Amino acid sequence: MSHLAPKSYRARARRALSRTATVIVVVVIIVIIASAGIYALMRSTSSTSFTSSPTSAATTSLPTSTITSSLTSSFTSLTSSAVTTSSSSFSTSSLTSSLTSSSRTSSSTSEGGVFDNNTFTVDIGSWPLGSLNQLLAPGAGIYPDLPAYASWQTLVAVNLTADYPGSVIQYLPDLATNWTVSASGTIYTFNLRQNVTFSNGDPFNAYQVWTVYYGFYYLSDNSTAWYNGYPLFNMAPVNFGPASISLLQQSGLINPNSQALAMMSNSSWPIYAPNQNTIVFQITHPFQWFLGTLQALLACIYDAQYLLQNGAFGTPTSLNTYFNTNAIPGTGPYMVTSVSNLQYVGFTQNPTYWGKNLPESTIVSNPVIDPGHVKNILVKVVSSPTSEYIDLSSGTAQMTDPLGGAVFSLILANPEKFGYVTMPPASGEMALESFNTQIYPTNITDVRLAIVHAINMTNLISDSYGPGSYTQIVGPEYPAWSQFYDLGNYSPYSYNLTLANQYLTAAGFPNGKGLPSLNWTLASNCALCIERASIAQADLAQIGINVVIQEVTFDQWCDLICNPYSYLINNTNTISNIMDPEGQDAQPEFLSPVEYWTAFVTNNSAFSNTAIYSTPITDACAASFFNGSSVATIQSICAQAQKQVYDDAPYWGWGICKYLFGDSSPAWDKDVVQNGYMDPLYGGISTIPILNTITFTS
Repeated sequence: MSHLAPKSYRARARRALSRTATVIVVVVIIVIIASAGIYALMRSTSSTSFTSSPTSAATTSLPTSTITSSLTSSFTSLTSSAVTTSSSSFSTSSLTSSLTSSSRTSSSTSEGGVFDNNTFTVDIGSWPLGSLNQLLAPGAGIYPDLPAYASWQTLVAVNLTADYPGSVIQYLPDLATNWTVSASGTIYTFNLRQNVTFSNGDPFNAYQVWTVYYGFYYLSDNSTAWYNGYPLFNMAPVNFGPASISLLQQSGLINPNSQALAMMSNSSWPIYAPNQNTIVFQITHPFQWFLGTLQALLACIYDAQYLLQNGAFGTPTSLNTYFNTNAIPGTGPYMVTSVSNLQYVGFTQNPTYWGKNLPESTIVSNPVIDPGHVKNILVKVVSSPTSEYIDLSSGTAQMTDPLGGAVFSLILANPEKFGYVTMPPASGEMALESFNTQIYPTNITDVRLAIVHAINMTNLISDSYGPGSYTQIVGPEYPAWSQFYDLGNYSPYSYNLTLANQYLTAAGFPNGKGLPSLNWTLASNCALCIERASIAQADLAQIGINVVIQEVTFDQWCDLICNPYSYLINNTNTISNIMDPEGQDAQPEFLSPVEYWTAFVTNNSAFSNTAIYSTPITDACAASFFNGSSVATIQSICAQAQKQVYDDAPYWGWGICKYLFGDSSPAWDKDVVQNGYMDPLYGGISTIPILNTITFTS
């Protein structure tokens, strides 16, 4: 495997409490909140207001506020473009900062509540995998990607107002003002915004975009599967490597020399820049969902000039780690201004943001380009879900990432105080389980069918997710792509012990006699995964199937499954009989109907096919999306593939979750926050809403 973190790293490391600890946690929290409530009665509060007109600059200092784990940091001034890395550690000291005011920001100075002098605080439970290094973007190797969309923008935006909660996918301009598609459907030409700069002042242009994309190709070791496994580009003519990078370093991207321009404008390459304001993508066959590929992390445009000046990419086996805590500048409404490794990231509104004076109507219709509503945002790591909840209840923080089911139940129990993210009903955020179809005895179709009919999914959903929190579907397609969803009009597998026993008998194991124990390997930090497995384990015991649950660390779990199909098919014994393909849930890499066909049931899977399942017809289904086939042809081929997947049962438990993490979602104080949009990949980018889309109550 290359150094680039595989898609697996988006399989989120969960922080949830076990059922045995729930009662103790709740009691402790109630006592603490009661004390906090008494304290709250003794302090004054003030309302929050916003203005869309410029205000005069004023320098204020944060009031002293005791927090669970406080830190000392100094945000840079609004006009500074420097990114600093602090080696300071958390202490019991106050968070102190000198901040200036700006337009569209809060004017509250309420101590410990609403905002502390234009700083909005978000608690998260763990430091991002991959830190802030955008070079890890392919395969979502950085998670949560805190600067994505708010700092690093894309050429095209998803209309979040249609996607949340309507599950309607539409595209709007972002860094591209418009685009055209050739009559052949194979050439996409994007006209870029002019007079746009990155937060450090470097100009944004087509040469920056070109370098970002070919940089990811280089870091994939020039793999033909570099574009998240989608065979869209003919990379044969491309010669991009150390010599090309050296040329760009010497030339620069602001006013490239003739040699660099000749390389970047070479139209025999699949991506080229005919001039500084135009970028062209040439794909091998029509793929009408191409715009959906421009939402991934590798589509987030960073300042490649800054990268070239600071050591460039590194190599395919050793990328440049300078950017782990030195975030590459972006064009977005927020810029990273303070980083303390493993502790916090500070953001400040970008004073040169191109969209800061857009009409309000434009912003309302396209929230991803919103300039933001608060001057500073502090995202800090907190030790536990309990501590996050205490911070949220006391006003130390105004938002948290998902807290885990045990603590999230306290959020749900107080709807007057707390709000939370609800996922679209047809989102691509899914849960599922896989059978290893290559090892005994789950290589026997009748054994798999016996299992799927022996598990009471209604009870499993109610007990682990909560009533109404999980909707069963028929995979691998998800309902947002209605043209290709459930083409055979099937129903989720029924709970039927009689039928389950019939399948077991047909497999040669009446009442489970002679059937060896099945192994089910789980990441130990995923409490919901373990709970889900325990419920299924009890169900299967009713028909004589013994399941052994094996808990391993997240890294050990990833070592087993974070590999492409080509690796797994040659190492079938590394995968247990039953596995979680993506941990607690899965999110698409790209917004397209072929995404989960490729990921789960083909031999081209870059990750997720822990069933190690591929047939000629499922491979043909996925290929039909890429070879220019008509919709009717795709439907015909994939209907056959759908029947085969349903009959073979390589996976079970397909479902869409109401909450981002299955049993919990990002939460906020409703006295402060009105709304916030998750990323267009349904939480595949981050554990919290896109920072600049967060709106406030007054």
